[in-house]
Amino acid sequence: MTSDNETMETSGDDAFVAAELVIDELTTSGDDIELVETVIDEVVASDGSVAIVETTIDEVIHADGSVDVTESVEVDLLDDEYDDDDEDFGPIVESPYDRPGRWYVVHTYSGYENKVKGNLENVIVSRSMEESVYEIVIPMEDVVEFKGGKKVTVSKKVFPGYILVRMDLDDDNWAAVRGTPGVTGFVGSGTRPVPLSRKEVENILHVEIIGGDQAPAKRSRPRLEYEVGETVRVKEGPFADFSGQIDEINEDQLKVKVLVNIFGRETPVELEFSQVAKL
Repeated sequence: MTSDNETMETSGDDAFVAAELVIDELTTSGDDIELVETVIDEVVASDGSVAIVETTIDEVIHADGSVDVTESVEVDLLDDEYDDDDEDFGPIVESPYDRPGRWYVVHTYSGYENKVKGNLENVIVSRSMEESVYEIVIPMEDVVEFKGGKKVTVSKKVFPGYILVRMDLDDDNWAAVRGTPGVTGFVGSGTRPVPLSRKEVENILHVEIIGGDQAPAKRSRPRLEYEVGETVRVKEGPFADFSGQIDEINEDQLKVKVLVNIFGRETPVELEFSQVAKL
């Protein structure tokens, strides 16, 4: 800890402020008024060291009009918290939710998702919108199928008829995306597009920590206990905690097609028996 009136300087190339909290507390003592302001900065240097800088400013206004101001700074170094050799810390995975802009769901004609993605990329370039429309994603997943008696893994669209667009929403960008050939509209409340929440973005785009000693769970072969029209709950994957009605059952491949309400529309989702549970 440092003493009163000590300051800490950091270079923009060497450190950045990770958090700042300002607290104002107004108290009275007799005829005096005391204003206490505390600023807490978490500074992370380029070498991985961390310092918590706490600045406290006491301003006392006396009844006779005189003012006393006292400032103190304390620095608490937390180098051990960010030790690269610490085996308790897993890999850091960036969340797509924290990237610039917000994620919006755009509805397209079914089967035209790739075409719409290409059309929209051309629109972005032709209108110089690269700094406000950042990313276009067609969520995909690997699905195991049996073809010709062999097990093969194929890539399928998670949300047929939908694409995700990460963008800064304004009238010009909205009109450009909405007017792209193959787009039928944004998903939202009324006429206003609604951005996806952090949980929705991370579930759809499969954000997870990879690594560690934990082995992946093995899927057991379930009993054939489902019926068409039955409502089930999805246990895992991007649709975890969604409920839907069974539309088809494929006993040979141990899969069911479930009608899940996604973005206000019923969307067929193919799942393995082990991925659903009875309600």
